[in-house]
Amino acid sequence: MTQAPTPTADTVRRLVRSLLKEGRDGTGGPDVRPVTEEGEHTWWIGARHVLRLAPDREASALRRRELRLRDLVRPQVPVAVPVSVAHGDWAPGLAYTLDTRVPGGTADEHDVSAVGEADLAGLLTGLRAVPGRQAEALGVPRTAPRSLEALRRMAVHAAERLTAADEFDSARLHQFSPANAAQLSAQSGAAVLTHHGLTGAHVVVSADGRVRGVLDWTRAALGDPAEDIAGLALAVGSPAAVRAATLAGYGARPCLRGLWLARCDTVVRLADHLEGRTGGSLPLLRTQLRRAWEPILLERVTDLPEDEPEP
Repeated sequence: MTQAPTPTADTVRRLVRSLLKEGRDGTGGPDVRPVTEEGEHTWWIGARHVLRLAPDREASALRRRELRLRDLVRPQVPVAVPVSVAHGDWAPGLAYTLDTRVPGGTADEHDVSAVGEADLAGLLTGLRAVPGRQAEALGVPRTAPRSLEALRRMAVHAAERLTAADEFDSARLHQFSPANAAQLSAQSGAAVLTHHGLTGAHVVVSADGRVRGVLDWTRAALGDPAEDIAGLALAVGSPAAVRAATLAGYGARPCLRGLWLARCDTVVRLADHLEGRTGGSLPLLRTQLRRAWEPILLERVTDLPEDEPEP
C-alpha cells in the first residue's frame, strides 16, 4: 500500500491559495498553522477557516459522509455545525474539507454556564429529532449498546492498578454492583443519532459559558443516547451533563447509564495509558477522570421504574 504523503505548511498554503481569493498570485495569503503541535492534518487558515486533511482512505470516506450528515443535522440543533466552503482531494484518494471556523474556545478552556447547559439540552433534543432512516441512507452505521457489566468488570481491575499507583481510590467503584449494571442496561428501541465523539475539544464554548458549536461528526452513529451523555460528562463534568440530559427529557436510567459509562471508561483509559498500552495526554485523561467522578444529586441506582418511558 502506498504511504500517504505528509502535509506541510507549503502543501497547505498552495491548496488554500487555489481555494480562496487571497494569495492566488503566489504572494501573501492567509496565515496557516497546525491546530496542535503534533498535528499534521488539521490547520488553522487565518482567523476564519479550518482545513482538515484526511490521512488515509478510511478517514476520507468518513469526511465525505460527514459533509452530508452535517447538512442533515444543522436544522435540528441550536448550536453551530461547521459549514464547508470547499472540499475535494488534497492527494490522490485523500479528502479535505475547508470549513468555517466556529468562534470560541473549547470546553477544556471554558466552563459551561447554566444557559450553556440549556444549549447542550437542545443539542441532545435535536439529535433525537434527526430521522434515523435519513441518517442511515447517508451511511451512518447502527451500533449495538455496550455491555455496562463487562465494562464495569474491566474498570474494577483497572481501578485496583490505579490505586496501587496512587491515582484513584478503587473503593469508589464498590458502590456500583453487578446488579446496578444490569439495572442500567440499554432499553430496547432507544436508538437515536449520536455524535459519539463528544469531548472537550469538540464542544465550542464562548467566554460567557454558552455552547456555540459542536465539531467533528465523523464518528456519528445510530445507537445508545447514553454514549453522548457519557461524552458530555467527560467534556463538561457529570453534574452539567446530567442536568443537560434531564432538560432534554431523558430520565434517570439513561442519565445514570451515561454517568457510569463515563466513569468506567475513564478508569480503564487512565490505567491503560499509565501502563503504556495507549497514547494520549496524561493531564487530559486525569481531567476527564475528575470530571466523570464529580458527584451528582442522583448517585444511587435504586428504585428505577422497570419501563421508564423514553422521551
